[in-house]
Amino acid sequence: MPDTPSPPDPAKVAAKRAKRGRLKVFLGMSPGVGKTYEMLRAARRRRAEGGDVVVGVVETHGRRETESLLRGMEVMPRSPIDYRGRVLMEFDIDAALARKPDLLLVDEYAHSNAAGSRHPKRWQDVEEILSAGIDVWTTLNVQHLESLVEVVLRITGVRQRETVPDSALSRADAIEVVDITPDELRQRMAEGKVYVPETARLASENFFKVENLTALRELALRRAAQTVDDQLLATLRERGVEGPWAAGERILVLVGGDAMAASLVRAGRRLSDMMMDAPWTIAHVERPSRSVSGPERTARLSEAFILAEQLGGRTVVLTGDDVVKAVMDYAHRNNVTQIVIGKGRDSRISELLGRSLAAELLRSAKGVALHVVTEPGGAPAGRALKDLAVPQSRHWRGYAVGAVFVAVATAVTLGLDRASERVDLGIVYLSAVLAAGVAHGLRPALAAATIAFLTYNFLFLEPRYSFVIGSPTDLLTLVVFWAVALVTGGLAGRVRDQARNAQRRASAVSALLAASRALSAAEGKLATATVLAEQTAAAAGAKAVVLLPHDGDIAPVAGSPTLEPLGSAAMAAARWAWERGEPAGYGTGTLPQASWTFRPLQGVRSRSGVAGIGADSLAPGSDEERLALALLEQGAVALERAQLAGDAVETETLRRTDRFRGALMNSVSHDLRTPLSTVLGAATTLIDYGPTLKPEVRKDLLLSIRQEAERLSRYVGDLLDMTRLEGGALNIKSDWTDVRDVLNAAVERVSRRLGSRRLTRDFPAQLSVVSLDQGLLEQALVNILENAIAYSPDGSAIELAAYEDRGSVVISIEDEGKGIPTSELSLVFDKFRRMEEQPDRSHGAGLGLAIAKGFVEAMSGRIAAASPILGDRGTRILISLPKSIVTHPDLL
Repeated sequence: MPDTPSPPDPAKVAAKRAKRGRLKVFLGMSPGVGKTYEMLRAARRRRAEGGDVVVGVVETHGRRETESLLRGMEVMPRSPIDYRGRVLMEFDIDAALARKPDLLLVDEYAHSNAAGSRHPKRWQDVEEILSAGIDVWTTLNVQHLESLVEVVLRITGVRQRETVPDSALSRADAIEVVDITPDELRQRMAEGKVYVPETARLASENFFKVENLTALRELALRRAAQTVDDQLLATLRERGVEGPWAAGERILVLVGGDAMAASLVRAGRRLSDMMMDAPWTIAHVERPSRSVSGPERTARLSEAFILAEQLGGRTVVLTGDDVVKAVMDYAHRNNVTQIVIGKGRDSRISELLGRSLAAELLRSAKGVALHVVTEPGGAPAGRALKDLAVPQSRHWRGYAVGAVFVAVATAVTLGLDRASERVDLGIVYLSAVLAAGVAHGLRPALAAATIAFLTYNFLFLEPRYSFVIGSPTDLLTLVVFWAVALVTGGLAGRVRDQARNAQRRASAVSALLAASRALSAAEGKLATATVLAEQTAAAAGAKAVVLLPHDGDIAPVAGSPTLEPLGSAAMAAARWAWERGEPAGYGTGTLPQASWTFRPLQGVRSRSGVAGIGADSLAPGSDEERLALALLEQGAVALERAQLAGDAVETETLRRTDRFRGALMNSVSHDLRTPLSTVLGAATTLIDYGPTLKPEVRKDLLLSIRQEAERLSRYVGDLLDMTRLEGGALNIKSDWTDVRDVLNAAVERVSRRLGSRRLTRDFPAQLSVVSLDQGLLEQALVNILENAIAYSPDGSAIELAAYEDRGSVVISIEDEGKGIPTSELSLVFDKFRRMEEQPDRSHGAGLGLAIAKGFVEAMSGRIAAASPILGDRGTRILISLPKSIVTHPDLL
């Protein structure tokens, strides 16, 4: 597992920082500690020294002391933003960029900007200001940090809605903690310096309790110290200087799969407590050249990792054949100052030669304190960081196979010895040693080399059938043979183990890649959860289940091979994992009686669900368990991404619905009110003055009532048609139809509204029939013709034509109106879309072409607009309908 990135290029980092402004954060435990006041005092001092200081935005909250510090300062005016009928005053980022002072004050780092602002969050405004090379001072309460939201919720019972990512604070060049005691803050509140008296009383009884403030104060101080420590590490890496520095203690505990693992973890926790809760990490070194650890050692290692997580430590697995080098490289990169190791029963020879792990680390650990924990009396012997055992079930098999190889080599050698006197028989035994090493590793190869040496000496060297060596030359030959056998067997075994480890890792990477592709292709949370359950079950070789939040609780939504109902114990463990963010169920310290092991699916920003794996299916610390955990991490991010995508779609839907509702209300308020007013006025006149009116006047009034009623009917019909389209309730009744019949019917419906305009028809003598809904097509044509009439001047011509090409019947409607600007062509079929200069607004509400497009496409047709067609005027609407091979005789 990778531990830390390689150090960046110092020159590139320096060049990047030279272009960026510097950020200073005034950090406090809560409102009212004086962050804004202290920031303004420091700004006035900077201004008095000749600095170019501008107040971008400062919230005084009516506090007189704070307002007095603004006198004489240059304060930028705020930008008004219209939001739901209200005008909100927000920070004017464009004005700040144009002014470009040396130092800009931007209060309330975690503030959420009003909708319509360039950035949703003020800290994003600050990032843009910093990118322009302007220094920024800002204020922040510790409870607004993203990573502390759950902690603050547990402390105060209040969930913070406005948050700042921790990375934004980590990028600060300076942090000043504005600190007062909880009693002093409560006294300020009682004096009315923070809130008005009634609000202050309620706040003191709830959020501003002494115990809450004390906990928040500790969080603020710890977070500031952690940021300073992170900045120190960043400086170390940027300058390419190896650590460690003693600016803050960091503890590394090395464990293996032996009996001392749990004792070492507890020793690390105690050392962390003695060093003011210093960060501590449990590390295990995997050696690729060694065989896979046995189940007992793997279980012990897993238990040690679980214990470390329960005690507040973090875990890491390092890789390398050189244990000391792997450990010290990690320690230098992560500023480790204390290393804890266990000392088992090393051999006397190792201790005398200084080859024990403790001795080698002591020689290499420059600037690092080394703590050696000795093995308790009576405990089984063990050595930390050395997985020397092979699986017990295979322990004897390798040696037996090695002995068989030597026996086969002996049989072959006896045959060759009888057949020829000039054969190098040692090569045959060397082949047996190599075969044993390749098949079963280092130890069987060494055992085979020893057996081969003894057999070769006994059977083929004089005096035969005796272990006595007859000449110095034979002795030298045997010693060389033995050394070569040991070296080649050892190397062959190492290559075999490395190949198996590489194959195992390649399989894990392939599985992760396949899972990543499947998760990326899934659409929606349910599909993503299903893929995650399937991939996890395949990796673990057991059943799996995924639970997602629903109505304030979590519920199973996907399972593999099937979604099984969970019992009460399993659901209790799942809820614990969801609420606490900790593993629960079988094999954990919480509700171990459950038949599932549940793990929280922690995404980048929040928890997205819980995954469960069947009990007793994964060996603790095994490769299968690591693969399953890696899959769960990928699945958590994929679920979070699906949730964000769903939220984005929902937001866009709401935005479009809101826009549609606004346009609809605008249409109803104008386009329905006008004809109603005409009808009401004409009817009132007829009622009040009917007997005295001339016949032609009464007829004209009645005609107006009829025309406006027809207009109302068209509006209501358009709205109903659009509702059917939007709601997917369109019922299509297709039948074989001659398009010319539909065209003639549509012309008849609009003939009374033509006025002085001329309508010409151009139909062929024979036209293919098409399968369509005659009523929908007729309504679409009526809408298009009415639109052409509305935008055509009196005396102009409208042409209605029909023809066919190889695969479709085409309808063309042309007018001689002003035409449509090229930039508007792509919007002509949008709802409530009108030309800016419509000669007769009474002819439509802007829904006609949108409805026509919906009806045509519902019948598998296509519709398009072209303009201009006559010089710089005219519009042509084309409808293309797929045709059949049947033709229809002339129907005129």
